[in-house]
Amino acid sequence: MKRCAQAPDALTPLFSADAKPRMRRAISQTRRLHSAPGRVRGALLVALVFALGGCDFGYYARGAYQGGRLLWQRQPISRVLAQDDLSADQRGKLELVLKVREFANAKLGLKVDGAYQTFTQVDEHAITWVVSAARVDSLTPYTWWFPIVGAVPYKGYFSRSSAEDEARALEKRGLDTYVRPVVAFSSLGFFSDPVLSNQLALPRVVLAGVIIHELFHRTFYMAGNAAFDESAANYVGIRGAVAFFTAATGEGSPEAVQAREVYESNLKFATFLRDQTAPLEMLYTSGLPQSEILKRRQALFAKLKAGYAALAPSLSGLDRFDLDREPINNAVLVSYLLYFRDLDQFADLDRLHHGDLRATIQAIIRLAKEHPEDPFFAIWQAAQH
Repeated sequence: MKRCAQAPDALTPLFSADAKPRMRRAISQTRRLHSAPGRVRGALLVALVFALGGCDFGYYARGAYQGGRLLWQRQPISRVLAQDDLSADQRGKLELVLKVREFANAKLGLKVDGAYQTFTQVDEHAITWVVSAARVDSLTPYTWWFPIVGAVPYKGYFSRSSAEDEARALEKRGLDTYVRPVVAFSSLGFFSDPVLSNQLALPRVVLAGVIIHELFHRTFYMAGNAAFDESAANYVGIRGAVAFFTAATGEGSPEAVQAREVYESNLKFATFLRDQTAPLEMLYTSGLPQSEILKRRQALFAKLKAGYAALAPSLSGLDRFDLDREPINNAVLVSYLLYFRDLDQFADLDRLHHGDLRATIQAIIRLAKEHPEDPFFAIWQAAQH
């Protein structure tokens, strides 16, 4: 029996590419929505999409309400910028968002449309709390099934307590769990996504990377392969921030320098994760009794924590990671691996295109479409030439 899933990770698209035909059919059957005002229509369409699941009506109704509320409360950024009570920091970051979206469209070829031209005030730092899980003897993520998107390695809630309740239920079944906040989302082009007020607390370089990350999701999404979607978007996001600040403020500007430092730190952290989880993979496939695996993995977890504590001072822009301070389990590692798999291969592909990020993005999308069975291998193979 398939497990009914809840709202997807707010850092990923709400809808997959192969959901579009179904979405269009549903919309064509409800043409009266097209006569509604834009904000109302958007909220109703969110409700319609969640209702298509039919698996847990109560949850989908709550998800539709919360998602629709984000769209209902949108204001044009141009109108927000006209307000007198904006701080200089807020004003500068809203202006930055507009410039980044224009750059992503004109220079990177990303699908922008009406995204990030509007602003929504939210009450919390995180708009969603996401639960990840994994078996205690495997780095394979536990997945939930979505009626439209399919298997997804996370489960989102609009309240932390609900996410923690879900985690406790999974732990009773013997699974490792991890609950984390997320602050952004992409609707994969179905709606004009707003900038959220909590995102204005991000540093400018990180904010630019987040916007480009989400615009990549809007441009391309491979249903059922969250690791590729997130790792590709992660690479394109921070590499795009480097390209943006280099073009906008000059190669030697403080923000361009910082963006390059964050980019290098992402690559360094990805390599660290790969090297540190390799011994765990060997342990989990060793055939040893689970009791022995659980005993031995603690030493490997401790080594990973110590390794990250030594690495952390050299990382820029990754201070949100707490691998040296938080409890480590397989669900925590799976969650990080989702965003940092084979970033060095994306970098090699970028070098193959002489740092032309637009060409690199086109190559990533083309290779993924041509080799949906294993896009990571396709990227690696192409980067070897």
